[in-house]
Amino acid sequence: MTAARAAAPRPARPETLLVMDDRALAMQFGAAELARLGATAALGEPVAVTELTSGAARRRLAEAEVLLTSWGCPPLGADVLAAAPRLRAVLHAAGSVRPHVTDAVFDRGLLVTTAADANAEPVAHFTLAAVLWAFKKAPFLANDARRFRDDWTYATGRGELSGRDRTVVVVGFSRVGGRVTRLLRRLDLARVLVVDPVVDPAAVAAAGAETATLADALPRADVLSLHAPALPGTRHLIGAAQLAALPEHAVLVNTARGSLVDTAALEAACTAGLHAILDVTDPEPLPAHSPLYTLPNVVLTPHIAGSLGSETRRMTDLALTELERYAAGLPPLAPVTHASLEVQA
Repeated sequence: MTAARAAAPRPARPETLLVMDDRALAMQFGAAELARLGATAALGEPVAVTELTSGAARRRLAEAEVLLTSWGCPPLGADVLAAAPRLRAVLHAAGSVRPHVTDAVFDRGLLVTTAADANAEPVAHFTLAAVLWAFKKAPFLANDARRFRDDWTYATGRGELSGRDRTVVVVGFSRVGGRVTRLLRRLDLARVLVVDPVVDPAAVAAAGAETATLADALPRADVLSLHAPALPGTRHLIGAAQLAALPEHAVLVNTARGSLVDTAALEAACTAGLHAILDVTDPEPLPAHSPLYTLPNVVLTPHIAGSLGSETRRMTDLALTELERYAAGLPPLAPVTHASLEVQA
């Protein structure tokens, strides 16, 4: 390749292929999103594929400069990349890129972006609601209130039911953890202790919180809220010893990843009285015999904190903004590198 050829400007409308399952396509790309996509990108037929092995998919893959991906995108391994000689960017319209971005993508030097910042918003809002309800044990007392008692004595025995002068321990000053910290401090209802070995303490202080070690923070927690990524080093970060270190009447909130918690230890701790609000579990769903289904001090929701329905269009908007910036030769807003992926979801 000559120097002149290497320096040639990229086309103003990059050839783009959507790669995602049918549910994601229908949920994330309505008429407005498809119109915006068509105004920025060159689109062949088919516009979207769910797999990358058929003849039709391989023909489109050979033409594509950009893959716009979402849930259900197959892994982009070396064999797929070999069939995509013109590919320069993988722009993800959802959260984690781990399921489909392989080492081969980074070895090839492709641009990778994520819409995880947009997905963090509903998770942070859901978590804030869970924490505020946890202060007064509202979801657990709601279960108790299903059985009539004329003396309201079920409102006792679950600790101080107060939303004032509380301590929330946030494990992971991540996209979500940082937002939850700032939301709590804005309401001025709780002290926030942040546990994160890689965070800049200055960033935590700027959010109105303080850093702490896990060992120091756990005995002070009225609420323990988990926001760390699922990495080999964070698997079962919260086990029997950590759960035992929590004060009586503390509440565990997990809207991150189920693997952060040792499920057997959690089942034992909740059977003994620990309160928990769990949007994620390990495995997911739990086996039918798990006591977490029936304990009155446990609330289970089916992984709904993240973007669902119309919320997913926020991620589409961010991915389309990344595409527009790419087409204009501007730097990405939320790039993912091999190094950053080692410490993020």
